[in-house]
Amino acid sequence: MAEKPMSPFGELAPSTPASLSDVKKNIYGRYLEEFNVGDIYVHPRQFTVDRSFAQEFATVFMDANPLYLSAEYAKAHGFADLLVHPLMVFNLALSIGVQNNSEKALANLGYYNAQFLLPVYPGDTLSSRTKILAVDDKGPDKPGIVHVRTLCLNQKNEVVLQYERKIMIYQSNGKPKGNPKPGDASAFFPESKTPALKLPNLKFPTEMKDVTWGHTYFENFKPGQIYVHQNGRTITDEHYQWTFRVGNTHPLHYDKLYSAGISGPMGGEPVVYGGLVFGWLAGMASRDISENAIWELGFTEGYHTQPAFSGDTVTCISRILTTEDKGTEYGIPAGEVQIQFIGLKNIKANDALDKFGADLFLKENDKKKLGKEKIPEKIFEIERRLIIKKQP
Repeated sequence: MAEKPMSPFGELAPSTPASLSDVKKNIYGRYLEEFNVGDIYVHPRQFTVDRSFAQEFATVFMDANPLYLSAEYAKAHGFADLLVHPLMVFNLALSIGVQNNSEKALANLGYYNAQFLLPVYPGDTLSSRTKILAVDDKGPDKPGIVHVRTLCLNQKNEVVLQYERKIMIYQSNGKPKGNPKPGDASAFFPESKTPALKLPNLKFPTEMKDVTWGHTYFENFKPGQIYVHQNGRTITDEHYQWTFRVGNTHPLHYDKLYSAGISGPMGGEPVVYGGLVFGWLAGMASRDISENAIWELGFTEGYHTQPAFSGDTVTCISRILTTEDKGTEYGIPAGEVQIQFIGLKNIKANDALDKFGADLFLKENDKKKLGKEKIPEKIFEIERRLIIKKQP
């Protein structure tokens, strides 16, 4: 251990004249012209997810699945410990990449092909890196679209999550640019078009059947069912703290001075970071849908169709699209269920279904060509796929 005597240091500012000749104004994020297809960005910062952080996420975001709450339940099912919630993993992976990928973004256009490939446990350290797949430059007067693939790695450099998203970004058009670390097309990036899911040897502990209720097993779900989740969640200014707790550095989500300078629907007040909205919606649905899920396989075609702000109350509806009996393919009796998941704001889910009916389940971007009006209360749409165990 290094040891050095310490002594008090004196005040210097009053006797040091201030010079304005060397002022630093660091700028973060990239404009459209700063992205190059094939570049790989190894994002700064890592997060070690300790047990209290993992359980706090699961409880704040209201998830009912005991895999994220009870170490004993998770171990009884064959996992090494309680699981870090997949949406916590997703939020960390996305947020760590904001400084490189989207701190200059006008909007996040969508999530695609998200696949959770390996359990994350308390004590694991997560990092992320991104590859630029495509850049659609529409000219200086219109925002372009950057298509990226992001990998989330654990401390063993194993891929725990792989996903894509599309980001709307303007050219700089004369605005000051920063000095971001250049991309490196040769950087380690273990992507796969056909990644493998790696789960432990799962178990089927019938003695723990009373830890969950009995209406969310695989057999309970049938294609065509619509679950109207009865509770809402009013989002408070807590979203400021949670934005930075998961590492998201975009000022749109926590800086009122920045937000006040933006015109249009995203301006005025800080916008709730969409990954948090997704987390609250999924948590509210969990008692009806995923309490007995054994794994979140992933999600795709996810869009934030309207922003949410502090004070908004979010609600949600799920529609069962397909069910597929997998026998014991995963080591225990289970099946896969694919779900269309709809998020709403400032309207009860019951009232939304009565008011909008089947139009709720049409993609908002398809409404114009169908001659339909967009639904202003609808804020989110995505498809999820879960592994759900059968009735013991």
